[in-house]
Amino acid sequence: MALAHQTTHLVTINLFFYLVCSSSANNVNGGGFSVELIRRNSPNSPFYNHNTSPPKSLSNRFRRLLEPSNPNIPQSEVRRDFDGEHLMKFSIGTPPVDIYGVADTGSTLIWTQCEPCIDCYKQKNPKFDPRKSSTYRNVSCGAQECNLLIDSGPNSCSSSSDHRQELCNYNYSYVDGATTIGLLAKETITLKAASGKPIPLQNIVFGCGHNNTGETFQENQMGVVGLGIGNMSFISQISPAVGGKKFSYCLVPSHANPTSTSKMSFGNGSEVLGEGVVSTRLISELDNNAYRVTLKGMSVGDKFVPFNSSGNGASPGNTILDSGTPNTYLPQQFYDPLVAELKKQIAMSPSEIMDPTFGTLVCYNNKNIFKGKKITVHFEGGAKLQLTPNQIFFYHQEFQNFCFAMQNSSYVTRDDFIVYGNYVQSNFWIGFDLERMVVSFKPTDCTNSSSSFIATPFSFSSTYVLNFLLFVILTF
Repeated sequence: MALAHQTTHLVTINLFFYLVCSSSANNVNGGGFSVELIRRNSPNSPFYNHNTSPPKSLSNRFRRLLEPSNPNIPQSEVRRDFDGEHLMKFSIGTPPVDIYGVADTGSTLIWTQCEPCIDCYKQKNPKFDPRKSSTYRNVSCGAQECNLLIDSGPNSCSSSSDHRQELCNYNYSYVDGATTIGLLAKETITLKAASGKPIPLQNIVFGCGHNNTGETFQENQMGVVGLGIGNMSFISQISPAVGGKKFSYCLVPSHANPTSTSKMSFGNGSEVLGEGVVSTRLISELDNNAYRVTLKGMSVGDKFVPFNSSGNGASPGNTILDSGTPNTYLPQQFYDPLVAELKKQIAMSPSEIMDPTFGTLVCYNNKNIFKGKKITVHFEGGAKLQLTPNQIFFYHQEFQNFCFAMQNSSYVTRDDFIVYGNYVQSNFWIGFDLERMVVSFKPTDCTNSSSSFIATPFSFSSTYVLNFLLFVILTF
């Protein structure tokens, strides 16, 4: 996803989730829930267009997941688009209005376009009209929620139409110039359980955007669902109801069938467990929005390439885990030696393809040359992730080449950090535990819908009970 920011805060713009699912704040009773993610261009997406061809530039791509066994666990679908975008479907207000928003792991504010929309980007579906909802409530300027908005950008006050209340205004911008301005409010967000039962999440704080502009936003996007680390994010708001401030996802790879679903789960049961799990700590001191970790370097085959060749080591929190940005972006001093080593180990000479927005892409016209080639990512604490060719190369529709999924970030930002995109995150079950401040990775076939990613409370307790009974039987 695109990197976005509020002053110094970095966030992302578009990991789009189309949620057909859900969980509930008042019905979950401390239990977690799971969702499936639908790609915007999936045949199952309401915005699917059979006549649409892939985008001819990567310019719109730089921005910003477990099968429940209980039919009452909320769930939804999110499917990967060819351009890495995902839509999240939920309903807002009473009566409920369907919203297809940008699910963004790098930002904290939840917002949607609202009527009256003074200066808004074109939207295909009707905009949410708070005047028609019986559960809509503006947040006052003196409310705690308005003070918490500092995590999500500057706020100010204005008088209500009857001059009886000072209302909390927000102004949230992204690095590409996209901006949303409006009123902070509380509403009921409704998701859907696997059984089809609607589950309402009451008093969710969100931004009702009356002035939303930016080339990043497209007509099928009705807002953003911030899933970041800040106090105003979706996960932060629902954590008391779902049993903890933690979530996980499993993203299908770029070459997967368009109908394949990525999956995301929240709260209890979302933990990444089992054989093959590796973990590294989350760095919270540098950012109130994004998930940061420390990447020490990468190995191409057996050749280790350090993040900092000067010998000073990697600075803490030098990497943002961004499930919404397809490609990975590396600072030039790291990108150049890594690509040089990659070229050494691949016999064929690459094509240097110039993208008008993001600079040079390293591409090859034969995918078979990648067989046996692997890149290992080294994180702080000894965590190592081995990437396969399907994770480190993607097929570029316009150029009809297989291109390296890592690029020089100097074309898009001067900041000296890594954006770790979703191509390299695919086929890993990735869990964020914001109470322990760790992120865990487990190699997983995310296209296998029969895989049981969610460890339900029953699965944990039943294991211990069965082991105990087995012990008793064998003992006596």
